[in-house]
Amino acid sequence: MKPRAILWDLFGAQLRYAAEARDGWVPMRALNQLLELFGVGESTSRVVLSRMRREGWFTTCRDGRQTSYALTARSITMLDEGRARIFDRGRDDWDGTWRMVIYAVPEESRAERDRVRRTLAWHGFGPLAAATWISPHPRLEVVREALAGLSATRMDLLESRALSREADREMAFRCWDLGGLARDYAELISEYEQLPAAAELAAMPGPEALRRQVELTSSYRALPFRDPDLPATLLPEGWQGRRAHTLFTTAHDALNGPASAYVRTVLDPR
Repeated sequence: MKPRAILWDLFGAQLRYAAEARDGWVPMRALNQLLELFGVGESTSRVVLSRMRREGWFTTCRDGRQTSYALTARSITMLDEGRARIFDRGRDDWDGTWRMVIYAVPEESRAERDRVRRTLAWHGFGPLAAATWISPHPRLEVVREALAGLSATRMDLLESRALSREADREMAFRCWDLGGLARDYAELISEYEQLPAAAELAAMPGPEALRRQVELTSSYRALPFRDPDLPATLLPEGWQGRRAHTLFTTAHDALNGPASAYVRTVLDPR
């Protein structure tokens, strides 16, 4: 795991909540101690955090010689969106309406076109055609806000319905690599089935629980951003994505008690 990813997972699962009593501030001392659990040295931690602060993900304050870090509004928004994509899954109440984004970006504005594609993928849209992306979820206004202010991009936001459920499923297979996802879910399930029982995870020492929780999130995190959480009517038979999600959340929740307690002692070692 890269230090940057570890930091996001630490803040996303633990630090943003544990630091509430400190107005959101996390001392560099505490960050160094937590990152050491993952083999990240102090010098590397400082370089990564400094770079992320310059990029606008963190703000800092000083108390004597001690620097503390806090998430910016931009970071909190990203973490909230990411947490929803990872944990809030399994909706089946689809009305058959596709939400469609059709965009046009001049050839010379490649960076802007890349941003449009990254944003659409982040919000669970899939490419039906080169500049036409669709999603079964009602996220057009979210996309509009996320892409507001682009100077060169023209977008049309539409809602449409296919002529049949068979056509719906065919479009889903064109937009997302459901076969590849199914294979990856099967592999992940085989790993998760080897995890200790929930009661055993909940009894682990704090440092071990936190390390395992972050590693667990790292192993699962990428899949929800490839998997648009399609309603069951669009999924192939025998779909294992929801079983993988259940195994992940069960282990994550079991580890949360000792992991949270340990993070609180690191923040306030009294």
